[in-house]
Amino acid sequence: MGELIGEVVANTLYYVERDEFDRLRQMNASREDVAELFGDLARINTLYMIARAGSGHIGSSFSSMDIVSWLHLYEMNRDGPVRDLYFSSKGHDAPGLYAVLTALGEQDFELIHKFRRLDGLPGHPDRLFPGLVTNTGSLGMGISKAKGMAHAFRSRGENARRIFVMLGDGELQEGQIWESLVSAANRKEGQIIAIVDHNKLQSDTFVSDTSDLGDLKAKFASFGWDVKRVDGHDLIGFAKILDDWRGADDTPKLLIADTVKGCGVSFMEHTAMESDADLYRFHSGAPDADSYSVGVQEILNRVNGRLTDLRGEGLILETVEPPVKAVADASVPVERLLPAYTELLLDAARADKRIMALDADLALDTGLLPFKAEFPDRFIECGIAEMDMVSQAGGMALQGLLPICHSFACFLSTRANEQIYNNCTEKTKVVYFGALAGILPAAPGHSHQSVRDISAIGGCPHLILIDPASVADLKALFPLLTNGTEESVYLRITSIPWERPYEATPPADLKIGQGYAIREGGDGAIFAYGPVMCGNAVRAADGVAKDTGKELAVINLPFLNRIDEAWLKSTIAGRPALFTIDNHYISGGQGERILAAALKSGWQGRAVRQFGLTDVPPGGAPDEVLERLGLDPVSIAEEIGAALTA
Repeated sequence: MGELIGEVVANTLYYVERDEFDRLRQMNASREDVAELFGDLARINTLYMIARAGSGHIGSSFSSMDIVSWLHLYEMNRDGPVRDLYFSSKGHDAPGLYAVLTALGEQDFELIHKFRRLDGLPGHPDRLFPGLVTNTGSLGMGISKAKGMAHAFRSRGENARRIFVMLGDGELQEGQIWESLVSAANRKEGQIIAIVDHNKLQSDTFVSDTSDLGDLKAKFASFGWDVKRVDGHDLIGFAKILDDWRGADDTPKLLIADTVKGCGVSFMEHTAMESDADLYRFHSGAPDADSYSVGVQEILNRVNGRLTDLRGEGLILETVEPPVKAVADASVPVERLLPAYTELLLDAARADKRIMALDADLALDTGLLPFKAEFPDRFIECGIAEMDMVSQAGGMALQGLLPICHSFACFLSTRANEQIYNNCTEKTKVVYFGALAGILPAAPGHSHQSVRDISAIGGCPHLILIDPASVADLKALFPLLTNGTEESVYLRITSIPWERPYEATPPADLKIGQGYAIREGGDGAIFAYGPVMCGNAVRAADGVAKDTGKELAVINLPFLNRIDEAWLKSTIAGRPALFTIDNHYISGGQGERILAAALKSGWQGRAVRQFGLTDVPPGGAPDEVLERLGLDPVSIAEEIGAALTA
């Protein structure tokens, strides 16, 4: 049972039950009062979800919260066969949207306890969950999706059905946004109402410092849209514009809503940033325990003050103890590749003035902040524009520089796919750094799980794909990024720490297309790459040995699209079973190349299995996701054991 809370207690999580939202909506108060209070209650639940999950996006959830609350409470027709639609193109504000939808009963309220967990609410919107219209998280697609929906509505005679699309102002750096504008005006798709959450920041820093878009109102208007501007936290002004647009002509509409990132908790608001601060701290990730408690207290004080005036009693809150974090085994070494990469890059840049670091608005996540500090003239912030970044790198390479492009692997390998191929055809050297590669972390959802990059760019000529399993691997392979080969290199990096249950000793003369054994065994071989799958492969092999007595070698092959056929032939000779594990879809992954090369070599074994993805991976905590996919050590061992004893 909930209770009236005056003082927030440390190490306790708080949330607002749905019946409190219902009581709020039934109050005898103005729509503005109800919407503002509703938004604050939703902020409490947003903080709860993110703190419980250990990750999420506070800043953009809070900046858009007042608008999202008003739309769902008072503006949208949400009943009947002809319903207005709302979706967020930016997708980072998903927890805020979930807080609203669960409060209104459009999603099962109990899902707030399973944010970013298996079978729970995903880190970015997924239309398989109630109340969500389309999948977002990959930026720039919103207006294009809305245009397709508008065309479908008109074809069915649903001309009054409106589509509200929330855009991020950092998102406006994606070229697709600007591609989508002209035809919407030409086709007179007045059903579309786009709202820019103009909170002035993108992932980590100010939009104006990254890629200043200038006079947004004039720019959008020049594409034929009806454009207005409003304070995004002034609900009366916001509602008036929507009223003016109701029943208006068939011109598509765009509202620039000036908002504050992190609005609702004073120290989380971007306006509280120090003038010389490089980073906005509350874009992503969970607040620490103190920040959580102080933030909830600030919202609670504001809500209780207003509720006491309006209904004579304060807010009833539910309390939950934070989840207990698992304690890692201190005896098992943990690989952290990102900080090791940062140090290697700095050392290389000190020795080679050709090196240029290009970033796609992810300097924190790709470990580039120290590089930016030491080499500001050799750091280029390209913003959320991967295609532009990669082609800039191509131009640099043509003029003798050594550019290294940094982004999340899911965006770099696919959005800039044509540009990467174009660079490869010029036979220059460009390095691509793809962070957040593979299935894990799975909490952000499938838009951020890079599990098709090997197939997407693995066939590019003059491009070597590598995925180091350890810091020792990374150090051994790093020369390929600089002067170890004239070919371009794609470095696929696992961003999260992972236990390494084996010794990491790559041979000093490791050649392109070759791997090495991290566990010995003559009854078969498991091929893997990267810290997650190499670690799981070793533990699975240990399990097979315990259960069947069969000893399997585990071969770490860090080259994803190159195989030294002579090396492979000698490695698998005499081993009657062959298993491959991909941190990727099986189709187009490394395993297919290994098996094709094995057959070409004349290998004739009696047991073959491929492990990897065959469908869209789920989101959630690492262990539960790997188990669901059959890629945890126990599941791998069971399937291999069955194959060996069949």
